[in-house]
Amino acid sequence: MLCQKGRFVADSGNLNDNQSTAGENGEVTSSYDASAIQVLEGLDAVRKRPGMYIGSTGERGLHHLVYEVVDNSVDEALAGHADTIDVTILADGGVRVVDNGRGIPVDIVPSEGKPAVEVVLTVLHAGGKFGGGGYAVSGGLHGVGVSVVNALSTKVAVEVKRDGHRFTQDYKLGVPTAPLAKNEETEEHGTTVTFWADGDIFETTEYSFETLSRRFQEMAFLNKGLTISLTDERESAKATVGAETAEETEEPQARTVKYYYEGGIVDFVKYLNSRKGELIHPTVISVESEDKERMLSVEIAMQWNSQYTEGVYSFANTIHTHEGGTHEEGFRAALTGLVNRYARDKKLLREKDDNLAGEDIREGLTAIISVKLG
Repeated sequence: MLCQKGRFVADSGNLNDNQSTAGENGEVTSSYDASAIQVLEGLDAVRKRPGMYIGSTGERGLHHLVYEVVDNSVDEALAGHADTIDVTILADGGVRVVDNGRGIPVDIVPSEGKPAVEVVLTVLHAGGKFGGGGYAVSGGLHGVGVSVVNALSTKVAVEVKRDGHRFTQDYKLGVPTAPLAKNEETEEHGTTVTFWADGDIFETTEYSFETLSRRFQEMAFLNKGLTISLTDERESAKATVGAETAEETEEPQARTVKYYYEGGIVDFVKYLNSRKGELIHPTVISVESEDKERMLSVEIAMQWNSQYTEGVYSFANTIHTHEGGTHEEGFRAALTGLVNRYARDKKLLREKDDNLAGEDIREGLTAIISVKLG
């Protein structure tokens, strides 16, 4: 906060700290000494300043919690260990995310003396995304996401199926309520995370089915062969489904959508162009390349339509790069150069003619650029 002389002073948030005293002339001054300095331990910093980690405490931040958990499951798909993710909005307002990946490790982390799953859920910057060999490609907040979800939830329940058993652990306000429990044997594998967002932190805890379904459809497009389903078990959703059903006597069903695209971003371009008038050419142009040594890959799909506007969308590790970036700039420059060279080679442009402008070349273009970086 600012004192009256315009200097910044630390505000601990405690009304008893930084006590003000009146000077000889009546001017109020704040004491600023070592007692005014706060050190937030563990996940306390997240609960104190949630906007620093998820952007906001409004509807956008609320949905970001879901994306962070789902991003972990998508990372398993990117690594080739999962192909199905099921997301459910529960009737009581919680969210459950289930994948069929390897399952979060449950063995003890030597430096922490705790099971890996507990470390991942309670320690910031803990995870398999920092060059330790856990993941070659990953999205999300890189080791911050799921622990932030835990910190900003009243309750979290995690279930891991791996190493021949089912393991469970519950958390309350980011703190484990009991040690990791080893349950019955199972041959299945995967992770289930269920959380209930803290209504004291978020302005709303009402999830939008449309917002989540749009994001999951996008994820399915960007991850060829991945199946993502979203189910809404809330009574309001059942009422909506029931209103659309001819038989009023039937018990209302949960609202469900499922996304799977074998063609990946090629299907993405087809989907976008299905609402954009007549196509200039029937097939989608697609190219892809990978550099395993540099852990870098790129996929591009594009198709022109009869409209005048362009729609070029770029993604990095499945995250939409709204502001563009070098991958999008490189695509635009390469496309402009390639079309102009072709026009010169085929004598479509004479020597005295100016090159075609990039804006003109991209008129009516729909394109998806997806890069994945290790």
